[in-house]
Amino acid sequence: MKKHRPGHHGLVKLQFLGGVGTVTGSSHLLTTPKSKILIDAGLFYGRREKFFEVNTTFAYQPQRISALVLSHAHIDHCGNIPTLLKHGLRSKIYTTSATRDLCKLMLADSGRVQTEDFRYLKKISSSQKGRHRARRGAQYMNIRGPLYTEWEAVRSISHFRPLHYGQKFKITNDVTLTFYDAGHILGASVVLLEVRMQHKLLRLGYAVDLGRKQLPLLNDPTVLTGLDYLILESTYGGRMHSPISDAKGKLREAINRTVARKGKIIIPSFALERTQEVIYFISELLKEGSIPPIPIYVDSPLATRVTEVFRNNIHYMDHEVKDLVRRDESPFDFLNLHYVQSQEESKALNNDKRPMIILAGSGMCEAGRVLHHLKNNITESRNTVLIVGYMARDTLGKKIVDKEKIVRIYGLEYELNAEVVVINALSGHADKNDLIEYVRESSPVNEVFLVHGDEDQTRCLYDALSSEGLNPYIPAKNEEAVLYKE
Repeated sequence: MKKHRPGHHGLVKLQFLGGVGTVTGSSHLLTTPKSKILIDAGLFYGRREKFFEVNTTFAYQPQRISALVLSHAHIDHCGNIPTLLKHGLRSKIYTTSATRDLCKLMLADSGRVQTEDFRYLKKISSSQKGRHRARRGAQYMNIRGPLYTEWEAVRSISHFRPLHYGQKFKITNDVTLTFYDAGHILGASVVLLEVRMQHKLLRLGYAVDLGRKQLPLLNDPTVLTGLDYLILESTYGGRMHSPISDAKGKLREAINRTVARKGKIIIPSFALERTQEVIYFISELLKEGSIPPIPIYVDSPLATRVTEVFRNNIHYMDHEVKDLVRRDESPFDFLNLHYVQSQEESKALNNDKRPMIILAGSGMCEAGRVLHHLKNNITESRNTVLIVGYMARDTLGKKIVDKEKIVRIYGLEYELNAEVVVINALSGHADKNDLIEYVRESSPVNEVFLVHGDEDQTRCLYDALSSEGLNPYIPAKNEEAVLYKE
């Protein structure tokens, strides 16, 4: 009997499955004569029916995947792994140890949120008039969710196989994998895949997502060279970030202004990376004596658990952080910093009238404990809402950024009288100049595939790279590119 081979003899192909023309659902399939390698398996976000359709429809058979390579722990890159396992994926999932530890938290949280969302919608369905209509509504909901539960998410971690940066590892008979530091979030990687063909060693680089130089906590991104092809993000392909140093200065000014008014600083923050970066800057400002020693509260159970992963993975961080830890000056543990656990502790902060800083989830103000803090503080002009992350259209966070006079929280309207300060300099993504410089340093490359960006940003980066003769290409969703043919 002829042995099945994943690809045609002498043919290497790359298919762009997700994160194409958008910034969610990153996933790409590398097919060689002997292997099928999935690069990332992110959740696609969209309206409910589209969410379930896209995340449960695969252009391949999950059970035939030879290996899954995971770049980092953001949900738009890892969030569909438990779904794939439910649909037959049996391969090892290769990533760094820090990414594995973060995925255990992030995937569990994703499963928990989906389950809670499902229960809420099922409750609404059941409250509709008429028993027949309620039954029909419940049946409709059972078909569509959740994609996976918290328990299924945690169970998926047993498939993870951690590798070190720089460790060259043979993941299939003809493919070798090496991770390098992406400088994006803790444990994030730029990926080098080397395919051994009869007459050639094909080298494919994957820099999605790519960090910036001089980010707090992290090392600068590693530049891959000697590549045949590069897959590159384009999230900010047409935009420039303010210098990182600006973030620290604006944070200092906002805190001091608010303390002078005897107000509170409410910071909606993502649990992974952004919370830890803000804590780091606050610790620096306190040590310098640039801000008064007011209480700082991290009011997010997930952010607290993520910070524990940071404590346990100091070896992934830059020299500044390592030196601080050696001197027992960890930026995650200092006087006046408190990690809030219970809901009772969280609610008690609303009755505490002292000036303070509260970092709370979620980042876009759509759920979580930050809603209670906004509800109790947003109407008072002495307080400040400090925005440190991207706010998507139609979210409460975006309405606050736009300084709408009236905002709705838990179905009630509130006047937005608090000062709103927006700090954009903390983005963990490379901007236009960073991306162009990365390609320049990686070149020569046969082709640079631009993914993970809205169409206008991808097109801007395409035009800039084209003007320098750097060989960009914008693939369509599900398009296949032939990388090599013997």
